[in-house]
Amino acid sequence: MTDAPADPDDHVKSPCIRVCELDPARRHCLGCLRTVEEITRWGTMSADQRRAVLAALPDRRKPRRWLGF
Repeated sequence: MTDAPADPDDHVKSPCIRVCELDPARRHCLGCLRTVEEITRWGTMSADQRRAVLAALPDRRKPRRWLGF
């Protein structure tokens, strides 16, 4: 899939809440829950790509369970 400039008529708002701190274990921002790659590419993502990122965010909010191996 290639990146296409965002269509201004199909605006998808960024989930950024200006709490920019990376979780080193989970490798995403503690504020918006996006990965560094997603944050970096946000401006060039299509609206569909942005919606896919937004759809993945709720699962990232869930606590991880450790199996203790």
